[in-house]
Parts: sequence; C-alpha cells; structure tokens
Amino acid sequence: MIRINLLPVDRERTRRRPAGGGLGLQATQQRITLACSLILVLTGLGVGWWYWSLQLQTDRIEEDIVTSQKETARLRTLIQQVQTNDARRAQLQQRVGLIEELRKDREGPVHMLDEISRSLPDMLWLSEIKQQGVDLTISGRCTSLTALSDFVDNLKLGGYFKPVEILDSQVEQSLPGAGSGLTRFSIKATFVPPGT
Repeated sequence: MIRINLLPVDRERTRRRPAGGGLGLQATQQRITLACSLILVLTGLGVGWWYWSLQLQTDRIEEDIVTSQKETARLRTLIQQVQTNDARRAQLQQRVGLIEELRKDREGPVHMLDEISRSLPDMLWLSEIKQQGVDLTISGRCTSLTALSDFVDNLKLGGYFKPVEILDSQVEQSLPGAGSGLTRFSIKATFVPPGT
C-alpha cells in the first residue's frame, strides 16, 4: 500500500538572496522611504505655504473691502451734499430769474404810469385804467372837451402810446345853478414799451 500524506509539511523555504547581498535591498528600501518622506514633507510645506499665501490674500482683500465700504460711505455723504447744493443752486437761479423778470416787467408799468401822469392837463381826472396786455382803456372825467383833446394829444406826443382814440365822451348833467357839467370819457390806447 502506498501512503500519501495530505497534511501540509513544514518545509523550510529557502530564500534566495540577490547577488548583491542583503544590504542592497535594505538600502534601496530606505532610500525609497526617505524619498517618499521627503516628497511628503515637501508637499506639506507647499500646501502650508499655499494656505499661508491664500490667508494673506484673504486678509488683504478683507482690508480692501473695509476700506472700500468706508470710502463708499464717505462718497455717499459727498453725493448728498452735492445734490443738496445743486438743489439750492437751482432754487437760487430760479429766484434770480424771477427777480430779473420782475425787474424787466417793472420798467414797463412805471414808464406807462409816468407817461400818463405827464400827459394829464389841468382839470382832468382819471377814474380807472384797465390793461389787457399792451392795450389800455382809460376812463375819467374832465371839465371841458378841450382838456380831453389835450390829454389825447399829449399821449400821442409822448411816443409810448401809438394808436390813441376816444371811445366815448358824455357830458353829465350838473346840479342846477352849478354851471357846466363834467364830461365823462373813455380812451383806448396801445402802450409801446420803451426799447421796442
């Protein structure tokens, strides 16, 4: 009978060593470990330097943001001041324009009334002056038609009233024994402002 042992047998395995000896393999493994460690340290230093530079950039950007926000707030106050000053300037220009307009408009009525007062003869009284643009209607009373005629001629000679015409003249009845009555009149004239 043949016997076969199926149980594993402890056999010493012989290791074969390289031709260079055991020191070469160990030195190579140490070099590889040292190189990997060096790569790991250098990678850690690179990542640390990169993180540090990013942190510096972040700090710089945050400082810039704070500075920009302060500058924005300062510029907003300046913009408000400029807008306030612009509004005030526009208001003052409007007032100056209104004053100039009033000054120009003042000259016309002053000249008109001055010319009318210079043209008044004795014994003639004005009761009403109506103005619509440059057209005037003058009403009043006088003691004689000669005074009315002198008044119309004086207005024409003054040069400020171009077409002057008598619209109406009526003699009012006076009290008995008082003599002749007063004449009520109405004149139409066009005022030509000076300088036109």
